[in-house]
Amino acid sequence: MWRKIKRYFTDLPAQLRVAKLLFERGFQVSEKGKVLSSRIEIPHSQIAKEAGVERRAVDNSVKTILSIPELRRIYMNLRQTCSLQEVAREFDLGVIVFTPKNARQAGIIANVTKKVSEKGLSIKQALAEDPDLSIHPKLTLIIDGEIPTGLIDEIRKLPGTHSVTVY
Repeated sequence: MWRKIKRYFTDLPAQLRVAKLLFERGFQVSEKGKVLSSRIEIPHSQIAKEAGVERRAVDNSVKTILSIPELRRIYMNLRQTCSLQEVAREFDLGVIVFTPKNARQAGIIANVTKKVSEKGLSIKQALAEDPDLSIHPKLTLIIDGEIPTGLIDEIRKLPGTHSVTVY
């Protein structure tokens, strides 16, 4: 996915940083050139500060996005996702973070979630990081209830497992 976007910014490193930040965070670009989280406007100066660029780089990134039909369609339709990972304990949920050796390997999500379902556990949320955006992409599963020790042992034995963290 990211490669498809990145190619439009190859000679524009500051704009690339902005485009990546917007994409990773699920921030939309409106037809009026505003950066939005749902319908909440985020000032370009705040985006610039977070991306480590000048505000003009954000302005120009938005102009580039709106001028290219493919980018326009992508960025106008992005949506943020609420991650329960950091608040799981407050809801008596368990968290499994699976790090594969090779995130491009087929079947990773299917293999891990199959092990979870075999234990009769319900997955409240599953978040898989894009290997094009993350240096060490992970699969994070938010599980309804306590995670049995035996499950972790079974997941660790799956082919392609680098590490498994539970909390």
